[in-house]
Amino acid sequence: MAEEQGTIFPLRLAGVSFMSSGIRILDNVDLEIAGDRRVVILGANGAGKSVLMRVMHGLLPPTSGSVIWGSMNQRVQAQALVFQRPVMLRRSVLANVTYGLKLAGIPEPLRSQQALSVLKRVGIKHLAERSARVLSGGEQQKVALARAWALEPRILFLDEPTASLDPAAITAIEQVIANIHAAGTTIVMTTHNLGQARRLADEIVFLDHGRMTEQSPAELFFRNPRSPEAISFLQGELP
Repeated sequence: MAEEQGTIFPLRLAGVSFMSSGIRILDNVDLEIAGDRRVVILGANGAGKSVLMRVMHGLLPPTSGSVIWGSMNQRVQAQALVFQRPVMLRRSVLANVTYGLKLAGIPEPLRSQQALSVLKRVGIKHLAERSARVLSGGEQQKVALARAWALEPRILFLDEPTASLDPAAITAIEQVIANIHAAGTTIVMTTHNLGQARRLADEIVFLDHGRMTEQSPAELFFRNPRSPEAISFLQGELP
């Protein structure tokens, strides 16, 4: 993918709020994400994690406040988003990945080569000709990650990427995420799984009822959380 002119990091949210049907889902969030990080957004169900991610990605415009990409004055293209339940096109695994490359303007002679390379990196090259819709949940998530990684995003948003998967599939997906980050992509993901956050995060953003109560290095967050909401969450007192 062609590089944007200008620097996309840090990604900054300034006073971002989001309302839907009269309900305030995000409340005056100030947040800054540097490049080359693995940022995990933690919080109880209903805290606003998925909405925050969609606002950062650009799928949802904030009701108020600003989303600023480094020196860019607009939403950048060098990003991708993988949902908890990814949509699989009614075609092969390989075609699911090459379709994304087609939309990105990659010329046809390179699409299959690039797609097969990334399928190999996520460990499902042998499934390239299989229908994507008949795969297991873990395999489909690998297809979704391959589809995103093939675009060589500078930042990858992951919304509960291992929800409802079995332990073996979770381990496999976490390894793929680690590999994507090691290749130079900034990771921002939501989870309510504390073990996963401990394994993957460099930095924790904690949300409570739409408010960001804490942003700190992961080690410090788990050792000495500052906000009462985060302390309660870690102690299992929040729903």
